[in-house]
Amino acid sequence: MSNRTTFFATNSTTPSIRGVKELVDGYDIPVYGIKEGTFYNIHVPALICICLSFICALTIMGYSFYHQHYSTFFQWTKSERFVVYMALCDALFNAAHFTDHLHIAVTKTLPRPKSLCAFYGFMLAEFITAQNLMVNIVAINVFILVFYRKHLNFGKCDYRLLVYIFGAPALGGLIAGALGQLGPNGSFCYFDGIKGKWTGVFFTTVPLLLVVVINTILYILSWLRIYKEAKEIKDSLGKSSRVLRASHKAAKTMSLFVTAFFVQWWAMALYGVWQLVADVPFLLFNFVTTFSNVGGILNGIVFIIIMRRKREKAESSTKASDDKVGSGHTATTPMHSIVHSNGHSANVV
Repeated sequence: MSNRTTFFATNSTTPSIRGVKELVDGYDIPVYGIKEGTFYNIHVPALICICLSFICALTIMGYSFYHQHYSTFFQWTKSERFVVYMALCDALFNAAHFTDHLHIAVTKTLPRPKSLCAFYGFMLAEFITAQNLMVNIVAINVFILVFYRKHLNFGKCDYRLLVYIFGAPALGGLIAGALGQLGPNGSFCYFDGIKGKWTGVFFTTVPLLLVVVINTILYILSWLRIYKEAKEIKDSLGKSSRVLRASHKAAKTMSLFVTAFFVQWWAMALYGVWQLVADVPFLLFNFVTTFSNVGGILNGIVFIIIMRRKREKAESSTKASDDKVGSGHTATTPMHSIVHSNGHSANVV
């Protein structure tokens, strides 16, 4: 076996070493790393990252629902809801991937029966894709907010968003599972390294690359617009400039998710291209198994920044109100929303 891993796919369809039979499915692929002596270099760092990510994801959800009642969840700001959705994806992804990696690390064999491995693969496909779609929606929302001063309408209880980010990958994953495309790939359970090699490319590699390209373009355009408008309103006063500043703050806050996305998935995107044309170096594969498993940690950093900005905003508003009351002026309500063209307001931070 070459030094190339089979994360998405493998071109290994040649007969086995003995020349007795052709590779039929992912179970015919040797467990990656044993022969090369890199087995624990793969699974131990991955398990550590997964555990830390899982703890961060649970902490985010616990803190969020402890400090804000769950019954008002859909009245929270979009950024606060996005954090919870991302944490949920991370937690479920980590739970499935942990059992997968742990089984392989302990037994040095791929999980059986295949239905169990296919379930692990489905969970990974579901929540990897859900996070990618989620961050893409965030990037689009930032772009629309910056250029048009509007938010995407996710519908009552965010049903449009949730159906899209969870329903679409679930449907694709179920179809892939029914067609026998999910299973072991030599490193863990995802798309079968033999039967599902091209399904993995079109289900993961192609969408991920598209999301990376689209997010990059939207991210650059949004920040160029913010930079340009920030210079124009630097010394401006009035309601319009306050609305503009509020939209900029909201866009910058939501852009944190896009930044975290690039950090988490850059290695997988590069891997997806590299493995189509040449053997992938082990270092890059190590980057994949590390960065792709730290989503909860990155989401935790975003969460801390959002909470800090929220606290600073509250302290600033309180101080401004106290100063105005102390000087004899009537306190005004701080601005927490952008008024849309239809007259409705929406939380922005």
